[in-house]
Amino acid sequence: MNTPYYLIDKAHLLPNMEKIAHLREVSGAKALLALKCFATWSVFDMMSEYMDGTTSSSLFELKLGRDKFPGETHAYSVAWADHEIDEVLANSDKVIFNTAGQLGRFEAVSRGHTRGLRVNPGVSTSSFDLADPARPFSRLGEHDPAVIEPVLDQISGFMFHNNCENADFDRFDAMLGSIEQRFGHLIRKMDWISLGGGIHFTGEGYPLDRLAERLKRFAGQNEVQVYLEPGEAAITKSTTLELTVLDTLYNGKNLAIVDSSIEAHMLDLLIYRESAKVAPNEGPEEWMICGKSCLAGDIFGEFRFPKALKAGDRISVQDAAGYTMVKKNWFNGVKMPAIAIRELDGTERLVRDFGYDEFVSALS
Repeated sequence: MNTPYYLIDKAHLLPNMEKIAHLREVSGAKALLALKCFATWSVFDMMSEYMDGTTSSSLFELKLGRDKFPGETHAYSVAWADHEIDEVLANSDKVIFNTAGQLGRFEAVSRGHTRGLRVNPGVSTSSFDLADPARPFSRLGEHDPAVIEPVLDQISGFMFHNNCENADFDRFDAMLGSIEQRFGHLIRKMDWISLGGGIHFTGEGYPLDRLAERLKRFAGQNEVQVYLEPGEAAITKSTTLELTVLDTLYNGKNLAIVDSSIEAHMLDLLIYRESAKVAPNEGPEEWMICGKSCLAGDIFGEFRFPKALKAGDRISVQDAAGYTMVKKNWFNGVKMPAIAIRELDGTERLVRDFGYDEFVSALS
């Protein structure tokens, strides 16, 4: 098939799913896919066999979860609008409000629905201020127990989301301890607690059984059902972005221009000023891989290859699922990557292509 396309490899997705299933079984925690990270519903049939449902950040994500992913559907948004709330309630099993103000605003219409409140514990693992939910003046959740306590009779659970690419179990353990210390008297009045996503427990060498024991102990001591919201952990290393070299030139460095764009197809790398990953990244030839948009900094990174690149060569960008497919855009009118799946038996199939009609329909 023609590049560019995202290739989801089920054989690489499966180990993540098996680790999630093991964690669920040993800890008793439930796992909800965070659609803000990954929402490619063509593999939801497989993922739903290992996970309990979905959690959302908007009405559209919520409806996608309800329509395409069997199991529980949790509805969260930084702020719900008046014209959304009826659909939110109709499509969710639980609705989580970001503030006590939103809870109060929709208290009457949501009465009888399972409701929760986001709590900001004031600690996080994010190394980027842009993504830090506990940054100064954060709008993400209520932080003051004195504000939370008066509304306890209106809710049955809390959502804490303060981990971000956290591969350090001890750091997770310490932060959960601080949450228990500050909010434990409130947590013990709840029926369920979501600890959010950002825990990189499917990574190589992560002490999965220590995490399971900690979650089970937290649930038992506080008499709550624990939820996790894995996003990146669910799909890490499962997907590549398949590209073709279109042209090469030399301008102090070897440059290769590919049929893709980092701004259009892997936007997070540009936002956080990170390099893409190309495997095995070995050899005597060093090349800068550049996107085809007009943005001067449309650069995937610098990588090593066994021999000089030339037009027609194929390149696979690794780990291209999380916060990429959900953010792809039509900048410069660059063709949006198709979506393909490699089944467990090795066969590949194209599940979606994007052409001029989709480009036009995205505009007006």
